[in-house]
Amino acid sequence: MIDTAQFQSLRSQLFSVAYRMLGSAAEAEDVVQDAWLRAASSPEQPTSARAWLTTVVTRLCLDRLKAARTTREQYVGPWLPEPVPTGAIESAEDVISRRESVTMAFLTLLETLSPAERAAFLLREVFDADYADVARVLETTPANARQLVHRAKTRVAEGRPRFEASPEQQREMVTRFFDAVRGGSLARLEQFLAADVTFTSDGGGKAPAAMRPVIGAASVAKLISGLWQRLPEIDPSPEAWRLVYADINGEAAALVYRYEKLESVFVFSTDADRITTIRVVRNPDKLAWLAAHREPPAES
Repeated sequence: MIDTAQFQSLRSQLFSVAYRMLGSAAEAEDVVQDAWLRAASSPEQPTSARAWLTTVVTRLCLDRLKAARTTREQYVGPWLPEPVPTGAIESAEDVISRRESVTMAFLTLLETLSPAERAAFLLREVFDADYADVARVLETTPANARQLVHRAKTRVAEGRPRFEASPEQQREMVTRFFDAVRGGSLARLEQFLAADVTFTSDGGGKAPAAMRPVIGAASVAKLISGLWQRLPEIDPSPEAWRLVYADINGEAAALVYRYEKLESVFVFSTDADRITTIRVVRNPDKLAWLAAHREPPAES
């Protein structure tokens, strides 16, 4: 039997696996809790608590992914993962080496894989499991595990995020970008955006959001400027709105609060010089976990 101390020492690792599998922090937390209930009620004394629990978590995630496929296909508008603080997914020593695997771009790419491909790819390429362990978790052969990983790597390769700016450079770029937004100059705003910048927003049919991605520096600058100018129309009180910078999913982000309630999360991808992608999560269901796990916002 796995005791409480063993489980707690592995909890963050298990959450990290489950979140990457599901793209949902709330569901990942549920899966980890389900794994603990199974561990607590099992008389088995595994040789490796880590391997046993990782297997349970991965199989629980596979069940959820299979059940969620139809729901995801019927999702209203673009689908984005739930935003989470980078530190909730990765320890400080892992965040650099595994930074790409927590980004929204990467997690969205994983949605193109079958559940088995996703599990095999993550276990092998992100968590360094050998093929024998991948095969054991997926109840298949090592040869088939290799094929699953190979297919997944081929699909993911082209869209894989590439980091040409450090986290500090990203944060500075985003801060200057919002200074330009506040200034109201479209021309200055466009200077921070790549020519083919893409803006994607996820409202899930529960909050206002663009139903299709917006592409191009001029179009995105106009959209962001318009959104900013509308805030006083929605609520003119000077205490109503607050912008907080954060590190979300391995990238620089801005959190928009209205009277301390989290309304939107803007996550930015950049190259060395400009912002290349802006992803905005507005679906309140996807903001609930982040809102509950962040300290009260401070001035930015």
